[in-house]
Amino acid sequence: MRHVGGERVTEAVAGCVELLRTAVGQDWEAVKAGRLEWSCHKTAFHIAEDLVAYAGQLAGRAQDDYVPFEITLDDGTDNDGLLHVIETTGALFTATLRTTPPEVRAFHPYPFRSAGREGFAAMGVAEVLLHTHDIAEGLGLPYEPAAGLPEFVLTTIFPHIRPEPGPDHWRTLLWATGRGDLPGRAPVTEWRWRNNLVIPADRLTLQGVTPAAATDLASGGDGGFEWVGGEPFQGTRDAAGMVVKAYEEGVHRPEWGLFVLVRREDGRAVGGMGFHGVPDEEGHAEVGYDLTESARGHGYATEALRALSDHALARDDVHLLMAAIEADNAPSQGVASRAGYLRASLEEERTAHEAHDLDPTLRLYVRRARRETP
Repeated sequence: MRHVGGERVTEAVAGCVELLRTAVGQDWEAVKAGRLEWSCHKTAFHIAEDLVAYAGQLAGRAQDDYVPFEITLDDGTDNDGLLHVIETTGALFTATLRTTPPEVRAFHPYPFRSAGREGFAAMGVAEVLLHTHDIAEGLGLPYEPAAGLPEFVLTTIFPHIRPEPGPDHWRTLLWATGRGDLPGRAPVTEWRWRNNLVIPADRLTLQGVTPAAATDLASGGDGGFEWVGGEPFQGTRDAAGMVVKAYEEGVHRPEWGLFVLVRREDGRAVGGMGFHGVPDEEGHAEVGYDLTESARGHGYATEALRALSDHALARDDVHLLMAAIEADNAPSQGVASRAGYLRASLEEERTAHEAHDLDPTLRLYVRRARRETP
């Protein structure tokens, strides 16, 4: 899956400017933008502010806060001039996206305090689409973006939102942001998008896989990662398919999905690791993992499993993690043992096999939260 964020931003900005240029003769200051309290003029300027702010976050590699700057308009800037500013800030943001390496993360507060280039691209596209909609509503203009744009936004930063059946991603995005209704769904009054979670380890980062990346991985693509050995192991593709299925059913939770293990030294992916689903009522969750063949034997899986397990077990709602491993897979059993997992008792194995419908030939390894350890 090649990087498409810059192309999506360019397309979104072009659609915005093309539409609003048909209404430059109207008084944008005197009309509210849709359901917002802002005027159409202020909302249009806000689009430009967001685009240049996101460019600044990535270009400046901001880690702890927003880069402390802002843009202003010259006194007397008319609507044509304001559209020029949107075009210019869009071009700056696109250029930044195209020159930012895939492993770069920069500060954004929600929900995990960082985003990568695809996340920033999706946030920028969302700002353009949604606020163009607001302005168009205020000015009485018909507006519907190209279908691929809201789909890009939803599958990148709205992983928790079940899409409507069929191609109607635009209606889903409007509903998810409190701007429209969908049959059978309650109105949305509060909302947030969700960038992917990244968990740090020593030599690796565990990068949460979005539904967009999972779809690409499951269909034979690279998911936007450069893989050691050229492609992921089949288990990672299978796990990506589970993410896609959960997303389509509206039950995907990013913290309990798939993570790709990315080497810090060169930004290359060496494997996949994650959960088979959210914790059950007892706070138990199952982990799974694999590495590309050429990356094995370097301790990457142990390091990643330890980091993922520490992160999960720090939560109050998680009490036990388990790994079901083939009896003859000694290397995988060694990974679990080195990451702090212990062979389960026969009673624990029996109970787990019944509760989770596991293959009875698999051996079970468990790691408990420290607060649960006798």
